[in-house]
Amino acid sequence: MESSPTFVIVGAGLAGAKAAQTLREEGFDGRVILLGAEPERPYERPPLSKGLLLGTTPRPEVYVHDAGWYAANGVELRIATRVTGIDRDLRQVILHDGERLGYDKLLLATGSTPRHLDVPGTDLDGVRYLRTVADADRIAEALTAGAHVVVIGAGWIGLEIAAAARQLGAAVTVVETADLPLQRVLGNEVARVFADLHRGHDVTFHFGVGVRQLRGAGRVSSVLLTDGTELAAGTVVVGVGVRPDAALAEAAGLKVDDGIVTDARLRSSDPHIYAAGDVANVHHPLLDRHIRVEHWANALNGGPAAARSMLGQQVEYARLPYFFSDQYDLGMEYSGWVAPHGYDRVVFRGDPTVVDGRAPEFLAFWVRDGRVLAGMNANVWDVTDQIQALVRAGHRGRVVDLDKLADPQVPLSDLLS
Repeated sequence: MESSPTFVIVGAGLAGAKAAQTLREEGFDGRVILLGAEPERPYERPPLSKGLLLGTTPRPEVYVHDAGWYAANGVELRIATRVTGIDRDLRQVILHDGERLGYDKLLLATGSTPRHLDVPGTDLDGVRYLRTVADADRIAEALTAGAHVVVIGAGWIGLEIAAAARQLGAAVTVVETADLPLQRVLGNEVARVFADLHRGHDVTFHFGVGVRQLRGAGRVSSVLLTDGTELAAGTVVVGVGVRPDAALAEAAGLKVDDGIVTDARLRSSDPHIYAAGDVANVHHPLLDRHIRVEHWANALNGGPAAARSMLGQQVEYARLPYFFSDQYDLGMEYSGWVAPHGYDRVVFRGDPTVVDGRAPEFLAFWVRDGRVLAGMNANVWDVTDQIQALVRAGHRGRVVDLDKLADPQVPLSDLLS
């Protein structure tokens, strides 16, 4: 009598937890082992830079499942458990204490790790990075009225932390080597909107400059910039990007190139090993290239897709990259993919001007040769499906009338009719 198969998932974040859930929902009755390095059961990360910092999201709401879900569904959740190696010949993962666990299929959902600032003074107390619930707790303690907070890096995490800090009454300065926030992601046209929004809430920016040193006696007290400016700081939050946590895969000899390289079925170069979430560099059939997406929706959808692929189902992971952000009174959603400098114009539907710090309502479309490659809705809701339809058509070569694209009186659905 053959024993039932064992599926091991390394990485107990959203992707890993949703993969485990999907295995059970799809009827898999073998052994499911979910291994997480953190001492917390799986949780979602978006609230860490939003609701948890502001105190508007209760802690229990961040968890993917109730505490009892894993035992009730036969998922062996092991937290505070580090995986130190993969023996591909024996199909085993090696734990930090030397224990070996055999697998028939293995999913790597190890996520990403923050890039660290490489300057003197980063070991001072009060220097923070945001990746875990514990990190969010430490940052939240520092975001008080009158506190001086310096945020290094004007990406999504940096700007969301800046917004939370200002809403809690802290004085905020943001340092960014580029000329605008989110410049690489959004381009100049839309990046200016976010710069104006934060300036309207009294955030001070230092663009086109780096950090030379963090200063202080035991605790950080100032940030010295490369142009000689010195900024007072009681807390420094570093948000200079992340890197895929692919060390396990690389050590095991899997193909790694800006993450674990997979096909559209989320299979790695080893047919028994799959990858999903931040760590996976996936071949996207619509874009006809490999892309790695670091956002919540990719973990939410990629984990289940990998689980179905592990079960032998015909999976093609072709979801458009999607992400969202909330800053002050601006809520936005972005769908699509554009390489830096890969568009020739941005078409606005609505006025993107920030007036007296109030966020505008508008749509923005990144266009190349008349094709919509990405779209964003800011404070305009229930249009994501229409935007994604335009983006999919654009990546397939469909050209749209740009005057109609800019006209709020023309339904988006009419542009493809």
